[in-house]
Amino acid sequence: MRTVVVGAGAAGLWCALHAAERGPVTILAPGAATLSATAWAQGGVAAATAPGDSPEAHAEDTLAAGAGLCDERAVAVLTREAPGEVRRLAELGMPFDPAPTLEAGHRARRVLHAGGDASGRVLHRFLADLVEREGRIRRLDGLATAVEVEGGRAVGVRTADGRRLVADRVVLATGGACGIYGHRTGPDTSIGDGIAMAWDAGAALADLEFVQFHPTALDVPGHPSRLLTEALRGEGAILADARGERFMPRFHERAELAPRDVVARAVLRVREETGGPVYLDARGVPDVLTRFPVAAAQCHEVGLDLSLDLIPVAPAAHYFMGGVLTDTWGRTTVRGLLAAGEVACTGVHGANRLASNSLAETLVFGRRAALAEDAPAELPPLPISEPIGPAPTLGLLLPAVRELADRHLGPRRRGPELEAAAERLAAGGVAAGSRSATLVAWLVALTALRREESRGGHFREDLPEPNPAWRLRQVVTPRGWSALPIPATMGR
Repeated sequence: MRTVVVGAGAAGLWCALHAAERGPVTILAPGAATLSATAWAQGGVAAATAPGDSPEAHAEDTLAAGAGLCDERAVAVLTREAPGEVRRLAELGMPFDPAPTLEAGHRARRVLHAGGDASGRVLHRFLADLVEREGRIRRLDGLATAVEVEGGRAVGVRTADGRRLVADRVVLATGGACGIYGHRTGPDTSIGDGIAMAWDAGAALADLEFVQFHPTALDVPGHPSRLLTEALRGEGAILADARGERFMPRFHERAELAPRDVVARAVLRVREETGGPVYLDARGVPDVLTRFPVAAAQCHEVGLDLSLDLIPVAPAAHYFMGGVLTDTWGRTTVRGLLAAGEVACTGVHGANRLASNSLAETLVFGRRAALAEDAPAELPPLPISEPIGPAPTLGLLLPAVRELADRHLGPRRRGPELEAAAERLAAGGVAAGSRSATLVAWLVALTALRREESRGGHFREDLPEPNPAWRLRQVVTPRGWSALPIPATMGR
C-alpha cells in the first residue's frame, strides 16, 4: 500500500508514521517548518485526561461551541480518542507540561501544553524527529499542484517541478486557507492549495462559510498580526477598552471565556463604540513571561512588555472550519483520496471550533486516515440541488484577494458585499495570480451569500439571527450544490 501524504504539519506527520506500518510512505511538502500552521499553534491538545473530566463533557462543550452544526459522530470520535493519542505521544517521549490549562468554551482544564505557549512548535519538532528516524518514510521537498485521478480514483500527485508520484492512496494534509486574508494568525502560504486540488479532483467540499477569527491577535500598525493565545485569558487576562475598562461581561456570561466568535465581534463593536483600540491586559497573570514565552517574544518584537503593558489586539483569520468533506476515517467522495487536519471537514467543529480541538483533530483523524480501509466514504447521498457558476480559471494577485477577503469575508458580512466579492473573484485575473486563493475566496463568498442567517463563525449583519431552516451543512462540488441536514439528535 503506497501512500503519498501532501503536507508536513501534525496531521501529515502523524498520518505518515502510522501509514508506514502498511507500506512505503512519501511525504511531499515544502521544507521550512514555519510553513506549517502546527508550528505556529500556541494552544495545546484538548483531551479529557484530568481527574473528574470525561470525553462526554468534552463532547458537550464541543457541541455547544459548534452552534448546532456539529456532526455528533465525528465529535464522539474526537473526544473518545484524543486521550489515547495523548498517551501514545507521551509514551514516545512527547514532553507535555505537567498540568492542563483552561481555555474558552471548556468547562474543565483539559488543554495539554508543551513548552507553555510553544505547544505547536514542540509537537511539530517532535513528530518531525520521529519521521526522520522512520526508514519506511521518505520526505520530498516540493509543492503539489494536482491530484491525479483515473477512473474516478486518486492514483497519485503531480508536483510543481513536473514529477509524478504514483500512489495507492493520497492523503491531503495541507492545512487551511487563512492565508487568503491580510489579517491572519498563520503562515502566508496557507492559501487553500489542498482545497483547490480536491476541487479539481472532483471531491465535495463543505462548510466553507465558517471561518474562525481569533479575537486576540496583536494589532500594531506596520507589523503582521500575531496570535496571543487564548490560554492567557484562561489564566486570568482580561479585555479592556480604550479607557482601560473591562467590557466582556456585558456581552456574555462567560466574559473573556465566551466562544471565539462572540469575543471577536465584541472586540470589533467596542473598537467602533470608543473609536479607539481594545487591549489585552495580562498584567495579572502570574509568571506570564515564563509561562507564555512565544506571546511575550511577539510583544517584545514590537516594543511591548506582556507583563507591564496593555497589548492592542484585534480579530484576525485563524482557522477554517470548512474544507474537503470526509467521513470519520478521512475518506473523501473520491476513492483513494483522503484528507486530515484543517484541510478536511469531518463536521467535528460545526459552525465554530472549540479552542484547542484543532491539534487534537490532527492527531485523531491523522491516525484514522492512515488506518482507513480502501472503501467508499461513509457519507449519505449528495444529490445536486442546483448547478454552480463557472469557477475562476485564473487567479487574482494575492494582495488583491486578501484585500477583498478582509473587507467582505471577515467576522461581519453583508449580502450585497458578498455578492460583489463573488463576482469580482469569479472574473479571475492573470496567469501570475493565485488561482487557489481566488478559488477558495470565491467559494467562501458564495457559501456565505447562500447561508441566509448568522451562526457561529458566519455572521451576517443583514441577517443577524440563526434560522432553523439553515440547520444544515452546505456541500459544493464542481457539479453544483448539495446539503447535509443535521439529524434532530445531533449537533445540539
